[in-house]
Amino acid sequence: MAHFALVGPPEARRPRLGRPVGGSRTSAVGGVVLLLPDGEPVSARRASARAHAAMLPLGRGLARQGRSEELAAHVVRYRARGWNGADADLVADASWAVAEAVRRYGDVPVCLVGHGMGARAALRAAGHPAVAAVLALAPWLPEEDVAAEPEPVRQLVGRRVLLVHGTNDARTDPELSFRFAERAKKANRDTCRFEVHSDGHALRQYAAEVRALAADFVLGALFGRPVSRPVTDAMAAPPPLGLRMPLAAGFGGGLGARRR
Repeated sequence: MAHFALVGPPEARRPRLGRPVGGSRTSAVGGVVLLLPDGEPVSARRASARAHAAMLPLGRGLARQGRSEELAAHVVRYRARGWNGADADLVADASWAVAEAVRRYGDVPVCLVGHGMGARAALRAAGHPAVAAVLALAPWLPEEDVAAEPEPVRQLVGRRVLLVHGTNDARTDPELSFRFAERAKKANRDTCRFEVHSDGHALRQYAAEVRALAADFVLGALFGRPVSRPVTDAMAAPPPLGLRMPLAAGFGGGLGARRR
């Protein structure tokens, strides 16, 4: 992918956290989840309002289910929507967001939750000391240049990491996320990966199950809540079993009704 630098108006833009999803905070925060929307390979255009809106239901659900632990959820607004080659602008914005969360809320655990290119940014930005966990949904992990350095994994050591990918994803290759998860598992045993049978990039067909899995993982990782048996088994299982764990229809009980 060609190197692409942001020029002109985007240089004056800054990433933003904005208000927490679900309203302003009136008490101390116990943990933070930062949601990183999808993007485009190369673009200096403003961040996509559509991609931002796509993360809101997940953020609201996490904030609601983490209310007793005072969870603050923010959907990060990027400076621009492009990854932009070696500049990796979404990673810079994700790293800024973690630092900003620490500035606002103090020494609290942070979980990065990303979709598509946002998932790749979340995995890359995990090295910040405040990051306790990463949830990567349909991660964009290209392997266009076999001579290039492989996607890094050392920054994931000491974090809990969950990847989720639809088997029919036509935009980001699920096999590439499996290969990444194999390497990540060697560096960090607290890594697992779920496959959503027949679902696509947006993970709409089993949206309720994916959200239930996300809440199970995020609240367990940030606050020590007991996690479900499938997540426990996936973390403990050796490759490839724990990296090809099927997300069962109905996961999450009452939340498991499939959306068509």
